[in-house]
Parts: sequence; C-alpha cells; structure tokens
Amino acid sequence: MSNITAKSALISVFSKEGLEPIVQKMNELGITIYSTGGTEKFITDLGIPVVPVEDVTSYPSILGGRVKTLHPKVFGGILNRRDNENDVAQIKEFDIPQIDIVVVDLYPFEKTVASGAGEQDIIEKIDIGGISLIRAGAKNYKDTLCVGTVQDYTALLEVLEEGNGVTTLEQRKRFATNCFNVSSHYDSAIYNYFSGHSIDKALKISEPTVMPLRYGENPHQRGWFYGNFNEMFTKHHGKELSYNNLLDVDAAVSLMSEFEHDAPTFAIFKHNNACGVAQRDTIHQAYIDALAGDPVSAFGGILIANTNIDKATAEEIHQLFCEVVIAPSFDEDAMEILKGKKNRILLELVDGALSRKRDHNTLEVRASLNGYLVQDPNIKTDQKADLKTATTISPSEEQIEDLLFASKICKHTKSNTIVLAKGKQLCASGTGQTSRVDALNQAIHKAGSFNFDLEGAVMASDAFFPFPDCVEIADNAGIKAVIQPGGSIKDQLSIDYCNENSIAMVFTGTRHFKH
Repeated sequence: MSNITAKSALISVFSKEGLEPIVQKMNELGITIYSTGGTEKFITDLGIPVVPVEDVTSYPSILGGRVKTLHPKVFGGILNRRDNENDVAQIKEFDIPQIDIVVVDLYPFEKTVASGAGEQDIIEKIDIGGISLIRAGAKNYKDTLCVGTVQDYTALLEVLEEGNGVTTLEQRKRFATNCFNVSSHYDSAIYNYFSGHSIDKALKISEPTVMPLRYGENPHQRGWFYGNFNEMFTKHHGKELSYNNLLDVDAAVSLMSEFEHDAPTFAIFKHNNACGVAQRDTIHQAYIDALAGDPVSAFGGILIANTNIDKATAEEIHQLFCEVVIAPSFDEDAMEILKGKKNRILLELVDGALSRKRDHNTLEVRASLNGYLVQDPNIKTDQKADLKTATTISPSEEQIEDLLFASKICKHTKSNTIVLAKGKQLCASGTGQTSRVDALNQAIHKAGSFNFDLEGAVMASDAFFPFPDCVEIADNAGIKAVIQPGGSIKDQLSIDYCNENSIAMVFTGTRHFKH
C-alpha cells in the first residue's frame, strides 16, 4: 500500500517544543491521538482530545515510568502488516488499534552525560520504550510513518499539511531512514559512555551533524564535514568552505592553540604547514613579521591570530590574497576592511575554542587499507621543565624561548621537518622531506631566499639525528642552539660536534612525527 490516510497517532516525546502545531493539525484532520505521561498532559492542556495508552493496554505506567508503552497492543498496532491476512486477523481478534503515525523524541542521554550528572541520573536517561517505538515504527515504514527526533517535527507538520493526513511510501521511508540514524547514534553514545570511550573492543563513531562542502580535495571529488562547526567558529563572511580549507583551518587552529595565552602571535598556513609565524608586542607587527617568513607561499593561505585583529592589521592583511582569516575577535572597522574581498572567509573563534582544541581527547581517525588507523591526539607540548641539556654549553634564556617557540611549530609541521627560528620568528622550515638532511637544506635555502640572517638562530627537529651531519650543516649556517628528542644510538656524535663548535643542544625526550 503506497499512500495511507493517517487515522491514529501515538505520541511519546521528551521535547514538547514545536509539538503544539502538530497535535493541532492532527486534531483538525480527525486523527485519534494516543499518548502517555507528560506528553499526554501537554496535549490535554491544549484542550485536544487524547487517549491514554493505559486505556488501550489496561496497564498503568509502572516502575516509576520505566514501562509505559511496552505492550503487545501498542507494538501490534505499529508492527502489523496491512497486506498480511494473518496480521489483519490478529489485530481484530485481540482488539489492537491500528497506529499510523508514531512520534518520539528520546530522553536526552548525551546532554545528561555532558552536564556532569551522576551515574544514576545518566542511567535513567537511557530510553527504553522510546527507542523500541522508533525501531518498530521505522521497521514497518510500509504501513507506519515514524518520527524519531524533535528535529523532524517541522517536516512532519509539512507532510500533514500538504497531504491532509495522507502519507506516501517515499515519505515514510525517508522518515524511517532518519529514525535508524537516531537509534544507531543513541546506542553508540550509550556504548561509549559505558566503555569510557575505550576502543579496545570496537570503534563507535557517530556524528549526526553534517555540513556539505564545495568539493573534496579536488573539484571532481565530493566532500562533507561531520561535526558541529558552529561550536568552534562564527562565520562572518565569504564563500563556502572546501575540504582543503578545513584541513588548513584545522592545522592553523591546532598550532595557534599552543600560543593561546601568549603575547600576540600570528601564523600563516599553506597546505597544512606554517609558512610564517611570529610573536611580537602587537598583532600588527606579528602579522608583518609572519608574512616576511614567506610572502610567496602566503598567497592564497590561511591566516590566524591568537588575539583581536585591529584596523591597522586588517589593512595590512587586505593587501594579501588569502582564503581564510581566523581570530578570537575583530574590531568592527577591521571586519569591514576584510569584507572588502567578497570570497574571503572570516572566522571568529568561539570563546574557549583554542583550549578545547589543545586539550581535547578526541581520537584521531584515518582511513587506511580496508579499515581505520586510530590514535590518541598528540597533546604533549615541550616545556622548559622537559629540557635536558646534552652539551657542555647551556642555552641562554633567550635561546630557550626561541627553542620552545620553534618546537611548537615543529610539532605541527609535516615530517621529516626542521624548523629554524630567531627572535620568536619563523625563519624557515623544511617540510615533509624523506631525509632530515634534505629538510634542513630546504629550510636554510628558503631562509636565505627571504634574506634571513641565521647567525644566532635556533633549530628544532621533530625526531632525533641519526648522524652528526645535520648539526654540522646547521653550524655552517650560523645556528647556535638545537632542540631535538634525542634517543639515537649515535646521539653522542652530534653532542660531540656541538661541544667542539660551541652549540647548545637540548633533548626533550619526545618525538613529534606528523605524517
């Protein structure tokens, strides 16, 4: 049976917001409404006739409300097949009412967990009857229209208004699909709570919020972002984001989270790597010096600041073609200047977004082979207390600050990588090279091409030096301090070279590969 005229509906919901026009329309269409508990009272208070489920089942709500709708007369009314003679006969035999529409909104389990509620409160928010109604109604979509979330109330009202109570098979299947999305997500959330988000036995990831992207990595590929983008940003201006935009935005936010409470810091990203970073007394000067790091790569890049962008900074930025500008806030006149390019994307960080990004414990997941690679995020940041001086000469306080500055950038740059910095400014980096020597030579060449004097600069490496060749090359370029994890069986060769040539070297004990 393709089209069905709804004559009855069972409504059992947590959220009543948006429900009133639905029940008003059902009443107008002569649809008999069955309900329970708080939903029943809500409908009664509207002056709309409602049949208590207890009148159908001859059982009251029991066990403190844990059992209300779990009864053959309810589920028989939902699950019976109109084209099955035995089903039709049993419906008549046991006096089971036909239920054409089921409307459910589940107990807010995830919100209760997020609120920090106690275990007992959380357990009580595991919906039993509601989830069962959703599964039953969705399974029997050929005969029943099922709504499983408050987000579909509006769509249900539109169906009732447009069809005057008549539903199509296509509509019912669409709602059923949404219902199974709701139920699978709900079960995943419960499992993750009970397992403590452990992935020892199973990987359960469910993200119901999706944002279509302009395209994927290339224009012939489709792309989507699953997640609540608005929890991180307020988008003020510009074209729709692409897959590559979001990869770069993520890389930029990840790095800048390391500098959240520091002096004004500006970074420019291209292809997931920082091509310019500087920390200064003002964000205006920080931008100018970050841009000086590589004004060529900055073209079409992603820009991010750790503090408010003012008019003077915006005027400088406006001279550069860039895809995205990110900051915790913008002065009003700065915003108007930056809006001067219609496609330029302006993102304001939601309060606390950098902290959440830095301290988050969300697993990192990457598709690989016929499955997934999963790991903990790299939330370790090298601190002064972590440093172990390996050489006879110790770095100065100024050098230590530069070493830690360079280390933060190095952590967020593709391996193999070498980062060169001086005066809290990125001079250059060698990124994604197959050898550490190549990475260093690339960085030195790049620094020279932009007229950086590397005399007195520092060097950071994401992994240990297996041979002393890198420190020798760095020495010849004028570098006077090095930060690296250590751990090579030939560490002493690099240490000896540094001792012989007055270079300070510190070990962190932590490798920061980023593939």
